[in-house]
Amino acid sequence: MTSRPLSLVALSTLLATTLHAATPAPPPTRVQVVVDTLHTIPIEDPYRWLEDKNAPETRDWVRAQMAFTMSQLDRVPGRDDVVASLAKFTRADTRSVPTVRGKRLFFSARRADQQQPDLVLRESADGPDVTLVSADSMSTDHTTSVSLVSVSTDGKLMAYGVRKGGEDEIQLRLYDVDARRDLASGMPKGRYYGVSFDKAKRGFYYARWAPEGSRVRYHRLGDDPAQDALVFGEGLGPSIIPSARVSENGRWLMITVSVGSSGDDRRLYLKDLAANGPIVTVADTLHALINADMVGDQLVIETNWGAPNHRVVMADARRPQPANWRTIVPESPDAVIQDVSLVGGRVYVGVLQNVVAKLRVYGLDGTAGGEVPLPGMGSLTGVAGEWGGREGFFAYSSFTQPTTIYRYDLATGNARPWWRSSTPFPSDAYEVRQFSIRSTNGAKVPFFVVARKGWAYDGTNKVLLSGYGGFNVSVTSQFSPFIAAWLDLGGVYVSANLRGGSEFGESWHRDGMRANKQHTFDDFLNITQWLLTRGVCLRQGLAISGGSNGGLLVGAAMTQRPDLYGAVLCQVPLLDMLRYHRFLVARFWVPEYGSSEDEEQFAWLRAYSPYLNLKSGVKYPSVMFVTGDSDTRVDPLHARKMAARMQALNGENPVLLHYDVSSGHAGGKSVDKSIQDNADLLQFLRWRLRMVAVPD
Repeated sequence: MTSRPLSLVALSTLLATTLHAATPAPPPTRVQVVVDTLHTIPIEDPYRWLEDKNAPETRDWVRAQMAFTMSQLDRVPGRDDVVASLAKFTRADTRSVPTVRGKRLFFSARRADQQQPDLVLRESADGPDVTLVSADSMSTDHTTSVSLVSVSTDGKLMAYGVRKGGEDEIQLRLYDVDARRDLASGMPKGRYYGVSFDKAKRGFYYARWAPEGSRVRYHRLGDDPAQDALVFGEGLGPSIIPSARVSENGRWLMITVSVGSSGDDRRLYLKDLAANGPIVTVADTLHALINADMVGDQLVIETNWGAPNHRVVMADARRPQPANWRTIVPESPDAVIQDVSLVGGRVYVGVLQNVVAKLRVYGLDGTAGGEVPLPGMGSLTGVAGEWGGREGFFAYSSFTQPTTIYRYDLATGNARPWWRSSTPFPSDAYEVRQFSIRSTNGAKVPFFVVARKGWAYDGTNKVLLSGYGGFNVSVTSQFSPFIAAWLDLGGVYVSANLRGGSEFGESWHRDGMRANKQHTFDDFLNITQWLLTRGVCLRQGLAISGGSNGGLLVGAAMTQRPDLYGAVLCQVPLLDMLRYHRFLVARFWVPEYGSSEDEEQFAWLRAYSPYLNLKSGVKYPSVMFVTGDSDTRVDPLHARKMAARMQALNGENPVLLHYDVSSGHAGGKSVDKSIQDNADLLQFLRWRLRMVAVPD
């Protein structure tokens, strides 16, 4: 008999089985090292082959991984109780804030017995719901969803998107509201940025992503979309993201351009449609956030130019350049402007004050008109309505209060509930406390702790800590069925407000991006230390969770301090930071993270990239990576490669890959699917945090 040497795969599997007999071995993964030399430094990648999603070997590997994951989760008792808790909070009526067009209201709504929301019309605020488009009938597996994209100013035409699974791309469809039917004129599948009908309803302006660069075009109803006229963007390259919006009076076309998606560099252009005038540059060198709307021929602009906490300025459309801007809502030293709405002759300004939402009212001349009372420490949407209207609508929710949509009388200032969620969450049984820690460079970093009343600093709590910290995005107190179920099952939830977000203005964002990205991770780690040293929980009772940029966050946290955590939920994550920009739309994120093609940026990306900083001999916590094929934003290759690499290193604590071939980044799951997938996540947490006894 001829003997053969053991392969790397066979040897590692044998060792794992021998040394950790009590831990089932994951499916073996072939090792094929690829070496890249970046700036004279060799970078080894043993699982480069897993980047090819469609390769038969990759598909077989994914199927084996998912089977292994479910075999482990099936061992965890109490799933029926978990599903029941999730169903209680998920199978409830939902509704969006309406788009107001005269007396007509357009919104998405889902009844408790439905799988996906419908698009719904009310002819008046107190009228009956009329379903215009139903998603449940579009697919047998209920993975198709619809979204409201745009409505003409007279409420007679509607544009909506049809999305399959969780992909970002939509099929754009047009709908005749009076006739209650789709129009024959449809648009190709893609990522759309701004769809806005012209005043005469002969067509609409839109921007759609393309590899060569996104462009603003005009589509005339009934024409071939391939012949749509180019309006803006020729020659600007692939890194810009434009959007188009027609003013309420139909005269002006506002074009906003984002350079990348970090939100810190936007440009604004204006076109007089009535005179068919040229495109006029309003601002293109400010390197600041710019959000614009119009009242008549007056531009109203929210910006952080010269104001890190944001201000609101006005300018005549005929002289719109920054030299002519006049401030109507000045920057506040202790609150950050998040949203500006022009409704009923007033300027409604949503602000965050220490991560708590406030809604303030101003006149066009800057006169302060007080504050709209809100029920607590939560989040709100901007006020929806029309400049000449008599009422507006906004939504409020918090960690412990399901969504309520308020109908706001613009004349009296009275707000009363227009719609309340039917979610049966016992709000009075829970409390929300806000704390803060001092992090790197002395930054004061706040966080919320949500728990059943009477919780104690006795080390017995099972804690789920979550964060994001990027892209100028604020993490605020909002209701979530998943969080509600976690609380219902006895857990404590902690939400961190990290640098990189917009909770405290542009300076807060810049202090957690590019070369400062480690500050985001430091903030998270310092909150972790506070939870442990204050006795909120023990290490084995602490889990962390994050998705997308938050997936990068928890990936960095567990590789930098694996000793702090009992379990990790890493969802739709970025993990290989030297190659992330090569895939899908990730090149738009270079302004936020940097690129390994630049030597200086390569150094800081290499220093924290989770995939590159895994080390043999280190005991990492239990991890479940969550992703899916339909993620067209963050490539699932990150989760595949990271899972493989950690499985090769982590013999004692399980590393699982939860991989769904029909879901992705942008949601779109049916209610049933959402409940079952979230049950998998909660079962993993209950198992690894020792909330239940799991048989061998």
